[in-house]
Formats: sequence, C-alpha cells, structure tokens
Amino acid sequence: MIDAQTEVFGIIGNPVRHSLSPAMHNAAFRALELNAVYLAFSVENLPAAVEGIRSLAVRGVNVTIPHKIAIQKLLDEMDLTAVALGSVNTVLNRQGTLVGYNTDWIGAVGALEEVTAISGKRCALLGAGGAARAVAYGLANAGGDVVVINRTEEKGRRLARQMGCGFAPLKALPDLRADILVNATSVGMEPRAEECPVPPEWLRPGMVVMDAVYAPPRTKLLQEAEARGCRVVEGLRWLVRQGAESFAIWFGTRPPEDVMERACRESMLRAHQDAPHRAAKER
Repeated sequence: MIDAQTEVFGIIGNPVRHSLSPAMHNAAFRALELNAVYLAFSVENLPAAVEGIRSLAVRGVNVTIPHKIAIQKLLDEMDLTAVALGSVNTVLNRQGTLVGYNTDWIGAVGALEEVTAISGKRCALLGAGGAARAVAYGLANAGGDVVVINRTEEKGRRLARQMGCGFAPLKALPDLRADILVNATSVGMEPRAEECPVPPEWLRPGMVVMDAVYAPPRTKLLQEAEARGCRVVEGLRWLVRQGAESFAIWFGTRPPEDVMERACRESMLRAHQDAPHRAAKER
C-alpha cells in the first residue's frame, strides 16, 4: 500500500521507459516489506529535477544517460570514487543534502568476481565511453592489467591515459592473449542483436567474457564465447550488482539479489511478449 509514509525512489534520465530499475527495486521493496516505491522519471530539465528531489524529499535516485556527468555540479557532496570517475549514477538525499556515488564500477567487478579472480589477469576492455570508464577503474583497482580497445584511437588513448591503462587497436586483440574480455559498447543490443563486437574466432577457450549489453540477456558475443569454451557473464548480472550497491547506499543493508534478477528477467520477458501487440496497435 502506498500512503503518506511511503518513501519515494526513482531513476532519472532520458529516455527511461525501457529501464528495468523500477521492476528490480520494487521487487526488493516487496520482498523486504519496505514502505517504498521506485519510479522512472523522464527528465530534460536536470536542475529543476534535482531541486524537486531535494524539496519533495525523494529519498534516492539512480541517474542514467544523459545526466551522469552534468548532475555532479548540482550536488552538495560526492563520494571519492564518483569524483575519480567524473560520473554519478546514484544519489542519496540525506535530509536535504544530496550526495553522489557511482556503483557502476563495483557492479562490474562484482559480476566478474562471481566467476574469476581479477588480480594479475590481462583484461581487454572494448569501448571508451562512460561504461568503459567505470569498468577500467574497477578492473584496475581489483589488480587487473587493463588494455583499452576502441575503434576511435584518440578517444581510446585518452581514456587509457586517464585511467593509467594500456591502449591497443581492435586488430591487436588476438595478440593480447587476454584472460578477461569485457564489452562496454552497445554493439549487440536489441534491435541489432545479431551483431558481435569482435570476430568470434578471436575468442579462446578459458577466456572470461562479460557483456555490458543485457537486452538480449544472451548476446551474440556471449553465445559465440560459450560455444568456444569461454566462461560468460551476462550484462544483467552487472545491472543487478550495481543496483544492489545503490540499494545498500540508500538503506544500509544488502537487498535480495536473486529477487531483483528474477524481476528483471520477468520484466524483459513481458516486454518481449508484448512487442507484437504494441507494433500492431501502432500500425
């Protein structure tokens, strides 16, 4: 039941209609019998939205594209990791004081460490955007030897320099003999789910392959990797782990990650089943 005591959480970004965060967090609230609700807010005017969070006592929000960088100057405080990354994906409203955090990096590391140790491993990272920046930070802090790989060399070298990592062009990937490969690009995301960010023959048995893309859950990259004897980590695990870290910041306790993941998978399945009906209506 929603009443006058219900605490409000949400995600702000544009677009946000596709977000799995409401399903994920509301499932955790129900499981723990918390009087709270999580909503998706499509935001274009970020300063007005931040003032609304403060004045309406919204307890906490996640931040997604395109506001992760711009929101920094609107907050009262920032966690040191968020400062280092120059990006915020979680905000805690501490009685009117807005504090920014970044849980993307720890979500990625946590998902990977479910299947492998990172320390001392050669890690090839595809991409040079915000997700890649978070992964580079996380892998390096976990003791990984990180090499950034990006089609646009200038952007890739810039990220590598900022994160203290190496850089290599895509064609050099087979020679790196990487232990861990992380795709932090959008290649393979629906509706272009048949795309793979690397030639499948470059994937080696025993390599650990993680994809940031979670729609579809089993991307072309992960299918090809599994077929070649690699261990794979779905992007959905990364999503759930970073969401769990946000939850812990807001409540000071760990949420039921199995419940959160199941809610995400059920939400994705419903969306897939509803797609033909929406298309028919639009026609």
